[in-house]
Amino acid sequence: MENSKTFLCISNYFKGADFLINLKKLGNKVYLVTSEKLRDKPWPHQYIDEIFYMEGQDVDWNLEHLLLGVGNFMKSTKIDAIVALDDYDVEKATYLRENLRIDGMGQTTGRYFRDKLAMRMRAKSCGISIPAFCSLFNDHDINSFVNTIPAPWVLKPRSEASATGIIKVNDKESLWIHINEMGNNRFKYLLEQFKPGDVYHCDSLISDSKVIFCLTSKYLATPMEISQGGGVFRSANIPYDSEDDKAIKKINQQVLKGFGLKHGAAHTEFIKCKEDGQIYFLETSSRVGGAHLAEMVAEASNINLWKEWAAIENALVKETKYALPKVKKAYAGIVLTLSKFQHPDLSSFSDSEVCFRVPLEYHAGMIVKSKKQVKILELLEDYGNRLAADFTAVVEQKSVLKLH
Repeated sequence: MENSKTFLCISNYFKGADFLINLKKLGNKVYLVTSEKLRDKPWPHQYIDEIFYMEGQDVDWNLEHLLLGVGNFMKSTKIDAIVALDDYDVEKATYLRENLRIDGMGQTTGRYFRDKLAMRMRAKSCGISIPAFCSLFNDHDINSFVNTIPAPWVLKPRSEASATGIIKVNDKESLWIHINEMGNNRFKYLLEQFKPGDVYHCDSLISDSKVIFCLTSKYLATPMEISQGGGVFRSANIPYDSEDDKAIKKINQQVLKGFGLKHGAAHTEFIKCKEDGQIYFLETSSRVGGAHLAEMVAEASNINLWKEWAAIENALVKETKYALPKVKKAYAGIVLTLSKFQHPDLSSFSDSEVCFRVPLEYHAGMIVKSKKQVKILELLEDYGNRLAADFTAVVEQKSVLKLH
């Protein structure tokens, strides 16, 4: 096929079908590396030239084996681009690019989008507001931090996704108990001042180092609350051109430019502190947001983040110009919970605004859309309460045993 390029995509989770499909429709060869455990997932096989399987999942992958396998594959097939579809695949992709000298994000820049300590240090050097933080390398630095920065604090794994593994502490004694329990893993955490407030997320597309699309949304229950207390996940995009919308988008641009993301998709989170009203950067990632946020963004804006990310990657490799589709300005929201039923019956949620039902087993959730944000918020409140009463399964949060 004329001007066909070869993409090697990496995903430790079953996601990114629209990305893979569009890459193929744009006339490319598409290869996927995923985990053996995902062999039976409904990947869009007709749009994938070949799938390679790694033993284990994620932290179990042997990177030397991955490099050897890809290196042998390259003896007969030229790879034009390597794309990481999930947070946990960024290191693998940067490792391959560095060793095989393939264009794209390298390991140093990749750390800004995976390592929460690197994120904070980079943000600080760029003049971006962040909560006070401290590494766990040096005992004196830790004591100086807790003696000067008021509690509560949070211990955060540096390379886990979302709110996984976060520990909230309220006093110095408890802090040191947790640190000592970490043993040799302590350097994989950071310490940060806890800022109470509303958490927002910006879902963006980037081309030629410019943010060409961005939608600002607000978690109606924060990821940390859901992760540690269970309950119903809810998010909705906020009023366009509102004060918060403009302020968050401005900081989002500073983050993505300062961190060096030249093209692709990004999911970046911020908190508006209730105590001082200031907006602080929390974390970012060079991928599409999870928990079906991509579908929510699409219903609000007409922009399919996975599909357009593929188009951006395609244009980059083929040295053509990417054009963003026309963006609409509507409102959408998502409500989602773990379900005690394998296939929950959500037929009672029958409002005309319902436009998507989450297809996962043991999950209950849907996306609603409307021209009015107030209608979205009303529905999310009602649906959240009904799901919590009749469907929600409370699962104890497992300790993180294998850190990234």
